[in-house]
Amino acid sequence: MSDVHDLFQKAFGQTPTSTVQAPGRLELIGNHTDYNEGLVMALAVDRYIYMAAGPRTDGWVELVSSAFPGQRERFSVHELRKNPAVPWADYVKGVLDQLRRRGVVFGGFNAAIHGTIPLGAGMSSSAALEVATALTVRQLYPYSLTDAGAGTPPARNAQGQLPPIGPQEKLRIAKACQAAENQFVGVQCGILDQISSLFGKAAHAVEIDCQSLGVELVPLVGDIAVIVCNTGVKHALVGGEYNALRRNCENAARVLGVKSLRSADLAMVEAARSRMAPREYECARHVVTEIQRVAWGARALREGDLRQFGQYMFQSHESSRDWFKNSVEELDTLVELARQLPGCIGARLTGGGFGGATINLVERAHAPAFMEGIVAGYQKKYGVKLQPVVCQIVDGAH
Repeated sequence: MSDVHDLFQKAFGQTPTSTVQAPGRLELIGNHTDYNEGLVMALAVDRYIYMAAGPRTDGWVELVSSAFPGQRERFSVHELRKNPAVPWADYVKGVLDQLRRRGVVFGGFNAAIHGTIPLGAGMSSSAALEVATALTVRQLYPYSLTDAGAGTPPARNAQGQLPPIGPQEKLRIAKACQAAENQFVGVQCGILDQISSLFGKAAHAVEIDCQSLGVELVPLVGDIAVIVCNTGVKHALVGGEYNALRRNCENAARVLGVKSLRSADLAMVEAARSRMAPREYECARHVVTEIQRVAWGARALREGDLRQFGQYMFQSHESSRDWFKNSVEELDTLVELARQLPGCIGARLTGGGFGGATINLVERAHAPAFMEGIVAGYQKKYGVKLQPVVCQIVDGAH
């Protein structure tokens, strides 16, 4: 937190009046099920986007980021336009645009952004930045959201604090952040990332029903370590692979005559195979079986059966690799290395795919040897030294 304070002080010559933190997330199981109205489980983890801010009276917003030290973006709150020279600012502008569309009244501000979420590793720094922006505006210009738009602004208590955000309003903020990424940034992401960042809870997985938007917290107990291995292969989802996968899923749903693949099962997909393009069939097969794996996985966790849950993780990766085809050789290598190491409960790619990272559940006593083994195996094959990261499961944004 001190880093973002220092950045703000240096950039703007004053002390921030608001500081928020929004965690990144790891998709535990449920690959590309969210925009198919399916089930997904995720963890909020101890890698954050921090935003320190202070209000302005001239209606301008000025942004600096520790990740892009040479760039400083300045724009009017009344003119929210993309600037190709500063693409990271689109996530902030997109949220401001969505809040305005919902009738939220706000003025200008200065903000400094500092992140500890590795970029391109599938931990969703973008959603954390969106959530941090929404909470920053709430701190500076208090608002509430109803289903119809802006409601009565919350009042501060004697200590100047706003009341905590309830579950329904968290969902509305998540929807606004998702819409910012869909409509302003141009990535047709689901709502998994934003909900995970807002609803996370220490020692729990967040189970999301993306059809009803029901959110449940499932205990993730046991002496286990969550280890992320980043391949170093960068994924940039704006490029088109993500949107192409989504189109294949939507086309498959149309062939099946259902609103989304959530309403289909494997027997329906197999029966309609001849009427689908090959990629539509493959994507549909992955999604309908993955939704089932999430349901089974949640039951295994509630029963305390981590071993069974780990098997579903391995199966999830195989389906992403063989059917959805959003894995890459480096991810497959990491999962196979993990499978052979003592103490590994489960491993799979996490996030959008096409690079990024794997998530590994490992018995804590075996974690140091596991990391040594996976680093040695990966270096032997690719000549690249991995830096595995042990993540703690944490509470959501505040």
